[in-house]
Amino acid sequence: MTEIVWRFDVEGNNFELAGHASQQTKSRLKQIGVNNDIIRKVIIAMYEGEINMVIHANGGVATVTVQPNLITVVLADTGKGIENVELAMKEGYSTATTEIRELGFGAGMGLPNMKKYSDDMTIDTTVGEGTTITMKFKI
Repeated sequence: MTEIVWRFDVEGNNFELAGHASQQTKSRLKQIGVNNDIIRKVIIAMYEGEINMVIHANGGVATVTVQPNLITVVLADTGKGIENVELAMKEGYSTATTEIRELGFGAGMGLPNMKKYSDDMTIDTTVGEGTTITMKFKI
Protein backbone atom coordinates (compact mmCIF):
# COMPACT_ATOMS: atom_id res chain seq x y z
CA MET A 1 0.00 0.00 0.00
CA THR A 2 1.25 3.45 -0.80
CA GLU A 3 0.44 6.48 1.30
CA ILE A 4 -3.23 7.51 1.37
CA VAL A 5 -4.37 10.92 2.63
CA TRP A 6 -7.87 12.10 3.49
CA ARG A 7 -8.79 15.65 4.50
CA PHE A 8 -12.02 16.74 6.16
CA ASP A 9 -13.31 20.18 7.07
CA VAL A 10 -14.91 20.16 10.52
CA GLU A 11 -17.60 22.78 10.99
CA GLY A 12 -17.69 24.58 14.33
CA ASN A 13 -20.86 24.50 16.45
CA ASN A 14 -22.57 22.10 14.02
CA PHE A 15 -23.55 19.17 16.23
CA GLU A 16 -25.56 17.51 13.45
CA LEU A 17 -22.34 16.97 11.45
CA ALA A 18 -20.13 16.35 14.50
CA GLY A 19 -18.44 12.98 14.03
CA HIS A 20 -18.81 12.96 10.24
CA ALA A 21 -15.03 12.97 9.60
CA SER A 22 -14.40 10.12 12.01
CA GLN A 23 -17.26 8.05 10.54
CA GLN A 24 -15.94 8.62 7.00
CA THR A 25 -12.50 7.57 8.20
CA LYS A 26 -13.93 4.42 9.79
CA SER A 27 -15.59 3.42 6.51
CA ARG A 28 -12.47 4.09 4.48
CA LEU A 29 -10.17 2.22 6.88
CA LYS A 30 -12.52 -0.79 6.70
CA GLN A 31 -12.47 -0.62 2.89
CA ILE A 32 -8.68 -0.86 2.78
CA GLY A 33 -8.61 -3.73 5.28
CA VAL A 34 -7.24 -2.15 8.46
CA ASN A 35 -7.68 -4.35 11.55
CA ASN A 36 -10.89 -3.61 13.49
CA ASP A 37 -9.05 -3.12 16.80
CA ILE A 38 -6.88 -0.42 15.23
CA ILE A 39 -9.88 1.20 13.56
CA ARG A 40 -11.64 1.35 16.93
CA LYS A 41 -8.71 3.17 18.57
CA VAL A 42 -8.33 5.61 15.66
CA ILE A 43 -12.03 6.44 15.57
CA ILE A 44 -12.45 6.92 19.33
CA ALA A 45 -9.48 9.29 19.46
CA MET A 46 -10.40 11.10 16.26
CA TYR A 47 -14.04 11.54 17.32
CA GLU A 48 -12.99 13.07 20.65
CA GLY A 49 -10.74 15.55 18.85
CA GLU A 50 -13.37 16.32 16.25
CA ILE A 51 -15.94 17.09 18.97
CA ASN A 52 -13.41 19.36 20.69
CA MET A 53 -13.00 21.31 17.43
CA VAL A 54 -16.78 21.61 17.08
CA ILE A 55 -17.24 22.78 20.68
CA HIS A 56 -14.18 24.88 21.43
CA ALA A 57 -12.47 25.98 18.21
CA ASN A 58 -15.16 26.92 15.71
CA GLY A 59 -14.12 23.95 13.60
CA GLY A 60 -10.91 23.07 11.85
CA VAL A 61 -9.33 20.52 9.54
CA ALA A 62 -8.82 16.80 10.13
CA THR A 63 -6.17 15.07 8.03
CA VAL A 64 -5.70 11.31 8.07
CA THR A 65 -2.58 9.77 6.54
CA VAL A 66 -2.38 6.00 6.14
CA GLN A 67 1.00 4.37 5.51
CA PRO A 68 1.84 0.66 5.52
CA ASN A 69 2.71 0.62 9.26
CA LEU A 70 1.22 3.85 10.60
CA ILE A 71 -1.95 5.94 10.66
CA THR A 72 -1.47 9.62 11.51
CA VAL A 73 -4.38 11.89 12.40
CA VAL A 74 -3.75 15.64 12.51
CA LEU A 75 -6.48 17.88 13.91
CA ALA A 76 -5.76 21.56 13.31
CA ASP A 77 -7.81 24.60 14.24
CA THR A 78 -7.46 28.35 14.56
CA GLY A 79 -9.50 28.56 17.74
CA LYS A 80 -8.65 30.08 21.09
CA GLY A 81 -5.95 27.55 21.96
CA ILE A 82 -5.58 25.57 25.18
CA GLU A 83 -4.58 27.74 28.12
CA ASN A 84 -3.33 24.95 30.38
CA VAL A 85 -2.53 21.69 28.60
CA GLU A 86 -1.60 19.86 31.81
CA LEU A 87 -4.97 20.73 33.37
CA ALA A 88 -6.85 19.93 30.13
CA MET A 89 -5.29 16.44 30.15
CA LYS A 90 -6.92 15.59 33.50
CA GLU A 91 -9.96 13.34 33.27
CA GLY A 92 -13.13 15.28 34.04
CA TYR A 93 -11.69 18.74 33.43
CA SER A 94 -13.81 20.68 30.96
CA THR A 95 -14.33 24.26 29.83
CA ALA A 96 -17.58 23.37 28.04
CA THR A 97 -20.57 25.59 28.72
CA THR A 98 -23.70 24.39 30.50
CA GLU A 99 -25.52 24.36 27.16
CA ILE A 100 -22.89 22.07 25.63
CA ARG A 101 -23.06 19.74 28.65
CA GLU A 102 -26.84 19.60 28.35
CA LEU A 103 -26.35 18.33 24.78
CA GLY A 104 -24.31 15.43 26.22
CA PHE A 105 -20.85 16.76 25.41
CA GLY A 106 -18.07 18.33 27.48
CA ALA A 107 -17.49 15.56 30.03
CA GLY A 108 -13.77 16.29 30.13
CA MET A 109 -12.65 13.00 28.61
CA GLY A 110 -11.66 14.24 25.14
CA LEU A 111 -7.93 14.80 25.48
CA PRO A 112 -7.40 11.95 27.99
CA ASN A 113 -9.15 9.51 25.63
CA MET A 114 -7.17 10.80 22.66
CA LYS A 115 -3.94 10.10 24.54
CA LYS A 116 -5.19 6.73 25.84
CA TYR A 117 -6.12 5.35 22.43
CA SER A 118 -3.23 6.72 20.35
CA ASP A 119 0.28 5.29 20.40
CA ASP A 120 1.74 8.79 20.35
CA MET A 121 0.12 12.20 20.74
CA THR A 122 1.53 15.71 20.58
CA ILE A 123 -0.26 18.98 21.25
CA ASP A 124 0.97 22.22 19.70
CA THR A 125 -1.14 25.10 20.99
CA THR A 126 -0.87 28.86 21.20
CA VAL A 127 -3.48 30.83 23.11
CA GLY A 128 -5.34 33.08 20.72
CA GLU A 129 -4.02 31.30 17.61
CA GLY A 130 -5.16 27.68 17.73
CA THR A 131 -4.20 24.10 18.34
CA THR A 132 -2.77 21.25 16.29
CA ILE A 133 -2.96 17.76 17.72
CA THR A 134 -1.07 14.93 16.04
CA MET A 135 -1.92 11.35 16.93
CA LYS A 136 -0.14 8.27 15.63
CA PHE A 137 -1.43 4.72 15.56
CA LYS A 138 0.80 1.74 14.75
CA ILE A 139 -0.63 -0.78 12.31
